[in-house]
Amino acid sequence: MSRWGLTIPMTGLALSEHREIVEGLSTLGYTDVWSSESNGTDGFTPLALASQWNPTVRLGPAVVPVYTRGPALLAQQAATLADLAPGRFVLGIGTSSETIVRRWNGIPFDEPYKRTRDTLRFLRKALTGEKVTEEYETFSVTGFRLDTPPAEPPPIVLAALRPGMLRLAAREADGAITNWLAPEDVRTVRGVVGDETELLARLFVCPTGDPAEARALGRRLIAAYMTVPVYRAFHEWLGRGEALRPMNEAWAAGDRRKALEVIPDEVVDDLVVHGPPERCRARIREYVDNGLTTPVLAILPGGGLSPAEAVRALAPDAG
Repeated sequence: MSRWGLTIPMTGLALSEHREIVEGLSTLGYTDVWSSESNGTDGFTPLALASQWNPTVRLGPAVVPVYTRGPALLAQQAATLADLAPGRFVLGIGTSSETIVRRWNGIPFDEPYKRTRDTLRFLRKALTGEKVTEEYETFSVTGFRLDTPPAEPPPIVLAALRPGMLRLAAREADGAITNWLAPEDVRTVRGVVGDETELLARLFVCPTGDPAEARALGRRLIAAYMTVPVYRAFHEWLGRGEALRPMNEAWAAGDRRKALEVIPDEVVDDLVVHGPPERCRARIREYVDNGLTTPVLAILPGGGLSPAEAVRALAPDAG
């Protein structure tokens, strides 16, 4: 059986109101809780809370950027979570995007592949408690050692969308995290990352029987993500360049309304899991059948379900 993860915080529910949901996840068949980090909560605080609310689920950020914290601080935060959840914490790191790194945080978005590689190599040493003095290509560290290294260094997984980063994840990390793909795309990714590497993906899931409701939500999300250069390149590699070209042209021209309108239904249906809950669960299992190790559900509002009801309805053990 594959793992089955949930993204927290959930849309429309304050972080402080997640306790009951998180406490009950294991009985529903969920194995993982994953956070994210863009312009909402930070990537670590929800996991710190979840580590105390549920003593069994695996926890990880998907992902925290390698630019917006210094390497030493990133090691400290990872060590703290590893101490709160011994053997259950996985550190997910990635480049993030130019919008988050440069436009929002005022940090140059230079050499993203090298920065990720260097951060991964630094963390491998630092999280064992080794004293690190090293000149990496993208930063240097002099004399850093964790005061209380974790008893068990956590696995590290990389956000990876295209072949270069996927190969780095397979070669030096403990897994790869991807995003915004269809079940058949998993095979393309597996063709690069190989069969042995854990492959995680966040899946946007809208449990509604109304396709128009799901597609309206999906179009807004697709326009927000696929116009970002890294995701645009990812879908060109996956073969959706032409299907998304009208959206990208309208977006570049400043016509946001047209950009939404010209996203084909087929693209939305490929990339957003939607339908009644039983159909959503079957669709998620298609990803697993094609080689996805860990689906991580990002549940969208839909079907009149509350967040707690949606979590129960989409659980692997439901029905």
